[in-house]
Amino acid sequence: MADYKWPDADKRTLIGKRISRVDGPAKVSGKAKYSYDINPPGMLWGKMVRCPYAHAKITAIDTSAAEKMPGVKAVQIVQDVGAEISWMGASVVGVAAVDEPTAIDAARAIKVTYQKLPHMALDTDPKLAGEFAKPANSNTAGDPDKAFSEADTVVEGFYGVPMITHCCLEAHGSVMEWTDDKSVLAHLSTQAVSGSASNIARPLEIPAGNVTVKQDHVGGGFGSKFGPDDWDITAARLSKKAGGKPVKMFNERDAELMVAGARPSAYARVKVAVKKDGTLLGWQSESWSSGGLGGGGSPPLPYIFNIPNQKKQHTAIVNHVGPQRAWRAPSHPQGCLITMSALEDTAAALKMDPLDFFLKNIDLAGARAQVYTDEFKIAADLIGWKKNWHERGDKTAGPIKRGLGLSLHTWGGGGHPSDCDLVVQPDGSIELKMATQDLGTGTRTTLMIVVADSLGLPLEAVKLSIGDSRLPASGGSGGSTTIAGVSSSARRASLDALDQIFAKAAPALEAKPEDLEAVGGMVRVKSNPSKSLTWAQACAKLGAMPITVRGKNPGPGNLGGQGVGGVQMADVSVDVETGIVSINKIVAVQDCGLIIDLKTAESQVYGALIMGVCYALYEEKITDPRSGRMLNPNMEFYKLAGIADIGELVVHMMTGKGYDERGVIGLGEPPVVSPGAVISNAVANAIGVRVPTLPLSPDRVLAALEKKGGSNARI
Repeated sequence: MADYKWPDADKRTLIGKRISRVDGPAKVSGKAKYSYDINPPGMLWGKMVRCPYAHAKITAIDTSAAEKMPGVKAVQIVQDVGAEISWMGASVVGVAAVDEPTAIDAARAIKVTYQKLPHMALDTDPKLAGEFAKPANSNTAGDPDKAFSEADTVVEGFYGVPMITHCCLEAHGSVMEWTDDKSVLAHLSTQAVSGSASNIARPLEIPAGNVTVKQDHVGGGFGSKFGPDDWDITAARLSKKAGGKPVKMFNERDAELMVAGARPSAYARVKVAVKKDGTLLGWQSESWSSGGLGGGGSPPLPYIFNIPNQKKQHTAIVNHVGPQRAWRAPSHPQGCLITMSALEDTAAALKMDPLDFFLKNIDLAGARAQVYTDEFKIAADLIGWKKNWHERGDKTAGPIKRGLGLSLHTWGGGGHPSDCDLVVQPDGSIELKMATQDLGTGTRTTLMIVVADSLGLPLEAVKLSIGDSRLPASGGSGGSTTIAGVSSSARRASLDALDQIFAKAAPALEAKPEDLEAVGGMVRVKSNPSKSLTWAQACAKLGAMPITVRGKNPGPGNLGGQGVGGVQMADVSVDVETGIVSINKIVAVQDCGLIIDLKTAESQVYGALIMGVCYALYEEKITDPRSGRMLNPNMEFYKLAGIADIGELVVHMMTGKGYDERGVIGLGEPPVVSPGAVISNAVANAIGVRVPTLPLSPDRVLAALEKKGGSNARI
């Protein structure tokens, strides 16, 4: 029976090293195929007729003109007469034609009549939302009234994060094909290869085993691609009507930004009670959020710091602005921005260095307080905090003001259920099979590292098959659970395979199976390495038949963990004449347990920081309250950061003793939590006034500078 644990540091040959992604050459050369790149012979193009109103009822649909057009092969009604539509861009009728221009013309020829209904498109204070404000959730802990009455200082502020939309570079969509009258092949852009088959099968009323989902590469997901959407099911139905021909239907960019999911907004009025020495006493907040019909959820307030006396009230605003979906660390960026802004404003009111202020109260961060302390010290050294920090308001001459800010964050992680098959052939070749997906985070590379390291082989000895729902099932890539799930099952399968190989090889080496080890392409006796077989010689002892070993997670041994902490510091410059914010440097210090590939781990943090700069400085879903129309559904006016906007990024991963023992923990989400807060705090430090809401656009910066009194905080 294998001892299910990760190898000790001195026994690792690949785990923890900086190893380049195995799919890198295919991606940079353009050879990598995404779902959007699939164009089977005889393929039809699908297009969708979308509702032009934020809230309406369908009163009539006339598809006759489209059905008569040459080249149109199928028409499928998605929302029938009488259906109530709750956001602009919602799917109404799908068409399939021999080419894209014909499909576009056919969609235009379809006539849909609507009865417009009252809508709510504001992202507004609950007092102004009327019937669209859901009853508030209230919570009280400790004795907040006493805390505020005994405080030396009470600091008030208003903070907020607007709704932003998913902007995956590969839009949502699929190529659907009926391979026979009861079976579907789906080339789907998804974060959940295994889980999508049943979700496709259910509305089509076929067995889930009759659906094959395939995906080699995906151009972004970030929480928005966990299953098929109505346009995917419509494409499958169009394919059935067209005699099984494949139908390709991907969102156009405007539809992608309107209906593929958004991150909810969050706003709050906050009061913080504090002693003059910086001891936190109390927290009071009135918060609200909006994100479509779901209301937006509730951000965790106060974030990280469990302030002893709290009084909180939260309201959800229901509106007709499109669907909300998970967006990388749901609710955490919003809670982080509100909390860290309020606490940095409190430190500024006390004229305290915020690093000293945060460390003074770090015990309120709970079990990871010491981790945060260690990380803050490293980050401070990397950015030169003590040398460069100044009190609020850069007093140097000229329009360019410079400032520093800090933040901290957490996330759970853990490992999702995951099965895999490891096949070892008598000639020594090996293949790992698993229906997981690689979102671009390096899953392929880390799986090959785990198997190669466990078997004592080079990376190139491992063949890997993923991205096909016919392979052993693995969970969806969400919640930062992928790496812990897939690496744990791959490790267990590798160790179980070794047990079988050792049992067959032991007689030839005149040893017991438990006395053998696999190192450097050899199977050898631990106490006498000269007694050995090559890997191929050892596998030849299996006989004529290969072995297939099923690895599972969860399973025996503590291979995956959960719960991480990270801190970030930012150095920014602000032009007070133009309001333009420039990133000079961001430092991220992050832990994630045992790291399988240091290079891809760092890459995930770099990606999160870039994404964070985007939502801190540029991103906002702008909706016209009168019409409910999204005003910036394109890549010209829905702004993202370019390479010149990013600045210097420095990443330090916490590794070694105290971290490796926790097992493998996911990393995708935590480092995207802090950038909004850390950049906002740095801007406040630079210009001496809080810009209360993101994004930190020039107009918002200039408005804050013009605000009478020069400060968002009232003491």
